[in-house]
Amino acid sequence: MQTYSNKELSEEYIDWPVYIRRSIELAQNAITATPNPRVGCVLVKSGSVIAEGWHVAAGAVHAEIMALESAGENAQGAVAFVSLEPCSHTGRTGPCCDALIAVGISTVVVAGIDPDPRVSGKGVKALEAAGISVFHLVDFEDVARAVNPGYFKRLETGLPYVRCKLAMSLDGRTALANGASKWITGTAARADVQTLRAGSCAVVTGIGTVLADDPAMNVRPHELDLAVSFREHNKLALDKQPLRVVLDSQLRIPDAAKIIVTAGAVKIYTAEVGADSKRFPDNVEIIAAPMPAVGKGREASVSLRTVLKSLASDYACNEVLVEAGSTLSAAFVQSGLVDELVVYIAPRLLGSDGKALLELSGIQSLADSVDFLVEDLTKVGGDIKVTLVPAVSADR
Repeated sequence: MQTYSNKELSEEYIDWPVYIRRSIELAQNAITATPNPRVGCVLVKSGSVIAEGWHVAAGAVHAEIMALESAGENAQGAVAFVSLEPCSHTGRTGPCCDALIAVGISTVVVAGIDPDPRVSGKGVKALEAAGISVFHLVDFEDVARAVNPGYFKRLETGLPYVRCKLAMSLDGRTALANGASKWITGTAARADVQTLRAGSCAVVTGIGTVLADDPAMNVRPHELDLAVSFREHNKLALDKQPLRVVLDSQLRIPDAAKIIVTAGAVKIYTAEVGADSKRFPDNVEIIAAPMPAVGKGREASVSLRTVLKSLASDYACNEVLVEAGSTLSAAFVQSGLVDELVVYIAPRLLGSDGKALLELSGIQSLADSVDFLVEDLTKVGGDIKVTLVPAVSADR
């Protein structure tokens, strides 16, 4: 495999960054392809794009196959620009590198190398063994990774990429003193949250939220504010609900809770699986993830890290969305398990008696503060959406 930065490309290859950038844009057509990565492909022949493709959803054809089918016999001799190394193993579909070889692709240019040990480097070797030149444009590696943050993190660390969604007033309150919180933000912000859910492999909440609000925590397609074309591209993905996960150390969740009776798989992580767990319907699985009690008389709780490891290893979850109350959300933040905070800010004041955004404890000085960097700030309807990442893991 030949590795080049953009400035090292000869005049003959001067347009390659344009095509690789387009392959990455195509990958973003997929709201989720879990447990697979989002991938895009562009076929170029004689200086012109002859076909494009992207991976729509798990079980559907991969990006390279979509592009090859679109190009037909014209694919012979073309250059394939792919956002991620073509797969070399057989899963629900056959190896993409074999398909590229079979049609006579002349050259493959990739933005990123697949971290999956079944693929990593093997796709490149298979292509080169068949006489196909392979180039890696390293300047696009970080961009390619950013399209699939959870896929890379799960395969490299054994943990999913965790987003924590919060909503608050201008004065940092999530509810009135009496607990009333519907609705702090407007309909556009709530539709945006539905899009976050739809792009997640699992949605995590706590028993406190279930008992207080009785949410279904499902994706409601009619509430999604998506372009018609984007919705059509993602029909397969949107037809499948993400896992809904409840952290409930003492298994207090009511049998009639909406999250239980609404269609779709539910995973309840608890401190101990007992006979009481048999009361739930078949769509509900009870899983032990205990953290030993600290101090005499203290109840055992659920280990957040164990839960995330389980979601990654047992259910191949790439991206997890935490939608919980101030206590559980703070626990995820303070444990250093949150990769991204998404905060919706409503232009209203709820007063000093309102509920705080996060129940953070032990902060005695500014040196103890939990710091974030602003990645993005946009207006969503009448509200503000702020996307933040932990300062310790971001480039300063």
